[in-house]
Amino acid sequence: MLIAGFPAGAWGTNCYLVAPAAGEECVIIDPGHQAAPGVEEAIRKHRLKPVAVVLTHGHIDHVASVVPVCGAHDVPAWIHPEDRYMMSDPEKGIGRSIGMPLMGELTVGEPDDVKELTDGAKLALAGLELTVAHAPGHTKGSVTFGLPEAADIPPVMFSGDLLFAGSIGRTDFPGGSMDDMLESLARVCLPLDDSTVVLSGHGPQTTIGQERATNPYLRQVAAGRQGNSASDAPRRGM
Repeated sequence: MLIAGFPAGAWGTNCYLVAPAAGEECVIIDPGHQAAPGVEEAIRKHRLKPVAVVLTHGHIDHVASVVPVCGAHDVPAWIHPEDRYMMSDPEKGIGRSIGMPLMGELTVGEPDDVKELTDGAKLALAGLELTVAHAPGHTKGSVTFGLPEAADIPPVMFSGDLLFAGSIGRTDFPGGSMDDMLESLARVCLPLDDSTVVLSGHGPQTTIGQERATNPYLRQVAAGRQGNSASDAPRRGM
């Protein structure tokens, strides 16, 4: 298994390219702001052939390079229908202007081919099977992508802005909900094996075991508390 990741753009959003091995087809996850050059570099380095872009949610820091990346390789983009509108209207997704100078760098809109994700779907792409889990809280259409354990790697979850090392995604943008976030953490994250590697939308990788032991929000839902015991802990993401 090959997973090549790098932080991109003004928000340091992690973009990932996933393939069975070097020299094979790949899936691109979350090509955000200024991610296209890094995507092309990884494709050349590992001799990859993209077949799809998949998106954990619709915020501009995760989708800003979708149009040029999809266009360059003639591939579809997959996104949950609840977040699809953000590709064409990114400011609506965060409830404020993201700044005219930055907007001048962005190609706003949808690629030619958009496909919609559903909870529990299994995407057979590039010789991989990605399991989709709808995980609202950061946005209404947030999802995670899971890869099963393979011979050379433990199970992997691409968590987007649901779960970070030591934190979770913020819930104060339009469509965000702390109640939904806690429910998603309980339903999507807690059942996973401790060995599951978490590759987040921002920051370093972690594991479910590490977060189960130390993340105040995951500890909160694991204990069955829906109160405010973790409400003052920092949250991340755009």
